[in-house]
Amino acid sequence: MAEVEKTRYSDEDLAEFKAIILEKLEKARADYDLLRATITHTASNGTDDTSPTFKILEEGAATLSKEESGRLAQRQLKFIQHLEAALVRIENKTYGVCRETGKLISKERLKIVPHATLSMEAKNGGAK
Repeated sequence: MAEVEKTRYSDEDLAEFKAIILEKLEKARADYDLLRATITHTASNGTDDTSPTFKILEEGAATLSKEESGRLAQRQLKFIQHLEAALVRIENKTYGVCRETGKLISKERLKIVPHATLSMEAKNGGAK
């Protein structure tokens, strides 16, 4: 009798992946909150008592830092959204299925990139 290829991960596997995703989600949200605090200067040190020249230099650096923090925060938010979408796929029992090939994405890949929706074969263009 031929071995039937699995079309989805078992509930036990899904529970394991869910734990990994929830842990990453918690850290990602904490990092996002930290970046947002940096942007809004909720924990900043003022430059009111420093020399005018130093104040101008620091404001320029703060603007650059604010822009970079904004980009990082945006990337972090996107990562959070991908993790949340992965949780939805777990609930729907479609988690870990490649959206191009329909085959299971390897456990090794999902442990490293838990929000992956493509197998390495599809990602590298070998699926066509």
